[in-house]
Amino acid sequence: MHIALAQLDQVVGDLPGNARRILDAAGAARRGGAALVVTPELSLCGYPPEDLVLRPAFLDACAAELAALAGAVNDVALIVGFPEMRAGRRHNALAVIRGGRVEAVYRKQRLPNYTVFDEQRYFAPGDAPCVVGVDGVRFGLIVCEDVWDAGPASQARAEGAQVLVVPNGSPYHTRQQATRFDVVSARARENGLPIVYVNRVGGQDELVFDGASFIVAADGAVVQQLPAWHETVALAAFDDARPRPVRGLLDPRLEPHVWHALVMGVRDYVTKNGFPGVLLGLSGGIDSALTLAIAVDALGRDKVRAVMLPSRYTAAMSLEDSRAMAGILGVRCDEIPIEGPFTAFLAALEGEFRGLAPDATEENIQARIRGTLLMALSNKTGAMVLTTGNKSEMAVGYATLYGDMAGGFAVLKDISKTLVYRLARYRNELGRVIPERIITRAPSAELRADQTDQDSLPPYDVLDAILEAYVEEDASPAEIVARGLPGDAVAKVVRLIKVSEYKRRQAAVGIRITPRGFGKDWRYPITSAWREWERVPRAGR
Repeated sequence: MHIALAQLDQVVGDLPGNARRILDAAGAARRGGAALVVTPELSLCGYPPEDLVLRPAFLDACAAELAALAGAVNDVALIVGFPEMRAGRRHNALAVIRGGRVEAVYRKQRLPNYTVFDEQRYFAPGDAPCVVGVDGVRFGLIVCEDVWDAGPASQARAEGAQVLVVPNGSPYHTRQQATRFDVVSARARENGLPIVYVNRVGGQDELVFDGASFIVAADGAVVQQLPAWHETVALAAFDDARPRPVRGLLDPRLEPHVWHALVMGVRDYVTKNGFPGVLLGLSGGIDSALTLAIAVDALGRDKVRAVMLPSRYTAAMSLEDSRAMAGILGVRCDEIPIEGPFTAFLAALEGEFRGLAPDATEENIQARIRGTLLMALSNKTGAMVLTTGNKSEMAVGYATLYGDMAGGFAVLKDISKTLVYRLARYRNELGRVIPERIITRAPSAELRADQTDQDSLPPYDVLDAILEAYVEEDASPAEIVARGLPGDAVAKVVRLIKVSEYKRRQAAVGIRITPRGFGKDWRYPITSAWREWERVPRAGR
């Protein structure tokens, strides 16, 4: 027999559109000889629907769409994820559709409530297994988080399941693919059953889903691997309940997956929200250069506009390199000098600033002039502004509210500065688009004469090591120092993270690619007397 793994990109809330995608996938699978078609978690409504499932009208619409979908499916068994209201309780459920009706329903038992997940806010857990027979094989159904716990899988096996089927809405981060393999393989070995793991693909606000669906045999070995970052309907052949091996491996390198995640995140955010295109400030620095390259790969050059906003502190090489990159990519690039507005601001504030030395105030004025001009162009054209700040800067507040933070989508929000450079090198390996001098020159905000980032921050390799340990691993400052990082730098960075929370709370949404980004899974109080940096050992490295 054949099973179809429908690795789909659904749009949250587009019930008719998602139903059409599911029917199209079922039709293609049927033509390929599949007897069973598996779609991802909550495939009918899109994932994650968040507070939409708290609205009775939304649940009613999902029920009506599911009934209509069931009526259109007769000659294949189809598994569809949907939010169910039953006896006054909401469930994250799977419908088994066959013969023009919903034949069975499985309700997810394990509801994740950590990092980006808060399903206990929305759903009640199920408690019963669901095993269905298709072409003489008994398939046990579980959903996403269910496979991370031993109970639901063993329960399905006890009910006679010969194969476990797991629809998923598993977001990508840099460690997730390997962890999935480990967990699913362990569950297969525990139960002596093959597992069909079907994941969704696409971008949904800050989350990106890589697909990368796969099948493991009863011994836990991967026997079929679907591609990451692409919609596909793939057939898997089974001899009785044993999957036939098929070649296929994921690229083990980090950079290709992160690049695809960023491109997909931009493409889906822009297209699903109906923006005609994007624009961004191109400075001659590495962050805006990388953002421009991602935007063009995601949307095509005709939907991307670069704007150079030079000041009295902008180096000639910055202008030269920006023009060169825009020419390589073939994007529209305009120049709007900010000297006039900057002079006008300084004149207006001359009396207030008299006798006070220039400081970050004047620097921030320049950034806010640029933000105002970019937002004006956005308002006039409808194009969305992409912000260009990276995770390292956002962590420590090296960014200006209403200035370089102004915009609708933060492409590099979860990309450390050191990873920015790795991605720039990777993109140039695919085809040179970023001038070499942008990559090799010392990074600078160019808001005062002879400025470099390291005037204010530790070297980026040190900064990023501290951030990874503190933000992503929850290591204490003392533990970070024990790893060999300088105590003074650790104390400074931890303090800056804390005092910059108010800025991050006002930042644009951006793509999450690490185990912990500054979004749904970072929820710290702005007002807090906890001063962990005061406990940092300062001596030595």
